[in-house]
Amino acid sequence: MNEQIFGKVDQYISNLLAPEDQALKDTIKSLDEEGFPQISVTANLGKFLQVMAVLSNAKKILELGTLAGYSTIWLARALPAHGKLITLEVEQRHSDLAKKNIEKAGLSDKVDFRVGKAMEILPQLIENGEGPFDLIFIDADKPPYAEYFEYALSLSRPGTVIICDNVIREGKILDENTSDEKVKGVQRFNKLLQSNKKVTATIIQTVGVKEHDGMAIAVVNRTDPS
Repeated sequence: MNEQIFGKVDQYISNLLAPEDQALKDTIKSLDEEGFPQISVTANLGKFLQVMAVLSNAKKILELGTLAGYSTIWLARALPAHGKLITLEVEQRHSDLAKKNIEKAGLSDKVDFRVGKAMEILPQLIENGEGPFDLIFIDADKPPYAEYFEYALSLSRPGTVIICDNVIREGKILDENTSDEKVKGVQRFNKLLQSNKKVTATIIQTVGVKEHDGMAIAVVNRTDPS
C-alpha cells in the first residue's frame, strides 16, 4: 500500500473531527519560532487523548512532557470547570513557552506547571498526596518509561487510564539487538506492560502524518483479574 495514503487519511480525520483552532495552530507555530523540535502529538491523536479524558470522566490529569503545551491544551479542554491538570517538563524554556500558549488558549486556571526531572517530581507528588489521577499521559524521555509507569501506578486508582506515546518507534522495537537507548526504554516498558497484573492494557499502532508509531493504553484494574 502507498504509504502516502496514511498521511492523507490522517489529515482527512483531523480535518473532519479534530480541526485545530487558532490556539492550537499558534502552539505548533511557536515551536518553529523558538527553534524547538516538532514532536508534539498530531491533531488526530490530540483529539484521541481528549476523547479518552472525557470517556474516563477525568477531573485530575497528570502529563509527563509538556513541550509547547499542544497535548496539554487538548487534555485540559476535556476537564470540567474545577478540573486540574499537572504537567511536568524538564526544560524551563519549554515550560515557559507552554505557559504562554496555555494562557492564549484560556486554560491557565486549569494547568499547573512543574519544572524539573520527572524522576524527582513524581516521588514528590506521591509524598504530597497529590494523586490519584484519573488519566495520566506519558510522553517524555523514553529510557525511563518503565519507571515512569511504575510511578504512574502509584498515582492511580482503580479505573485510572494511563497512556504512553511512542512505544513502537517505526517498528524498531522488533530489533532485540538495538543499541538505541530510546528503543531499549520502550522495549523494557512494553515487556513490563505484558507482565503487570495491575492493569488491563494493549498497544495501538498509529500511522499518519508522523509515520509509524504506537500508543500504549492501560486501565488500572478495578478488581483482581485472578
